[in-house]
Amino acid sequence: MNAYEDPYLIISSDCHAGLPTERYRPYLDSRFHRRFDEFLGQQGARREEATRLGVRNEAFAQKWFHDHEEGLKGGWDVGQRLKELDGDGVAGEVVFPDADAVDSQTAAPFGVGLGLSGDQDPELGMAGAQAHNRWLAEFVSAHPERHCGVALLPITGEPAKVVAEIHRAKESGLGALMIPSMWVDQAPYHDRRYDPVWAAAAETAMPVVTHSGAAPRHEYGDHLGIYVSEVTWWPARPLWFLLWSGVFERHPGLKFGVAESGCWWLPNQLWFMDRLYLGAHGGKKLSPFAELKRPPSEYLDRQVFICATNTKRRELAQRYEIGVDNILWGSDFPHPEGTWPDTRNWLRSTFHDIPVGESRRMLGLAAAEVFGFDTAALAPLARRIGPTPAELGQSADQAAVEASWAGSREVGRHWLTGHDFPSLGVSS
Repeated sequence: MNAYEDPYLIISSDCHAGLPTERYRPYLDSRFHRRFDEFLGQQGARREEATRLGVRNEAFAQKWFHDHEEGLKGGWDVGQRLKELDGDGVAGEVVFPDADAVDSQTAAPFGVGLGLSGDQDPELGMAGAQAHNRWLAEFVSAHPERHCGVALLPITGEPAKVVAEIHRAKESGLGALMIPSMWVDQAPYHDRRYDPVWAAAAETAMPVVTHSGAAPRHEYGDHLGIYVSEVTWWPARPLWFLLWSGVFERHPGLKFGVAESGCWWLPNQLWFMDRLYLGAHGGKKLSPFAELKRPPSEYLDRQVFICATNTKRRELAQRYEIGVDNILWGSDFPHPEGTWPDTRNWLRSTFHDIPVGESRRMLGLAAAEVFGFDTAALAPLARRIGPTPAELGQSADQAAVEASWAGSREVGRHWLTGHDFPSLGVSS
């Protein structure tokens, strides 16, 4: 096979799994069972509140569960899950919590799934996280080559306990860490108290990821439009806290990602941060950025990635400014806002005119490097289930386009001009 006939090795950087909530009991320390019963008893009230606020649509929920009853069992049933992944052409996946994003029937104990937040009770938060992490390690162990399980990590708790959970999660077979996107009233992520946590994540080669979900919903009232307009901002916010405080400089082995928040916001954000660092006139009044030894864009390329779930055409058009290797596609299985169960058609309509080499990076190879997938182990499966470039509407005629953009990552970063940075004499 040549490059245009070889099927894609597809890895989704954002999928979800979780037990029906009541079934977490065996994975939860028994001393928390009474509190767990109280949590279960409040599920109905939480569902009613979500409906009132417009976050949950009763008619949609009924149709979604009716139309996809069998497939949705893949949220916790390994056999069904592999069937759904194969149908989508997905060889590997990164597994976040909360399989059910409609009724929250698979919420981790004490709300520490996608709603993981810095103001949760430290003891309950860690107990709920450990229950999910124990189950997830068991879940991914059946086919470890296909899954990278993301451990929940209530990072605002006692640092020693947080570090211990990192090592325990790693030893159990999990491969990444999800931290709260919001620290609320706890220490922000520029605080040095978190340095042992960043060091442990780097030491264990476990990427740290934030994921959209948590937001100050109490501020929104019943205005759902406000929530959806900024829900993707909160998971992105830790990026500049870590960057400007020197976390990436002090911990060069740390990998940090933002999931299910798109990547449309990154080009202008990156341009602005580089502009500040490189001494544009507007940044001269700010204090020196002593913690950084290089422009922000260099840290991005070295240590940051974006799990760009359900990547949009507009975002792909900006891929040279973002960096092709920084964009990791995700299907969001089994959430209704994702591409399942029509992923193959979605890929065709979205990637049909994207160069094949770049598509291979964004659809799987970049994720394999970040999350440590064994591509050799996945290759036979990918050859069996993966779509070919021809199936995505791509053709060998794109070879000329691909060759002309061989240096795409550098070519696309055209914002450093002498006009922007006169003191440096930089020109395009």
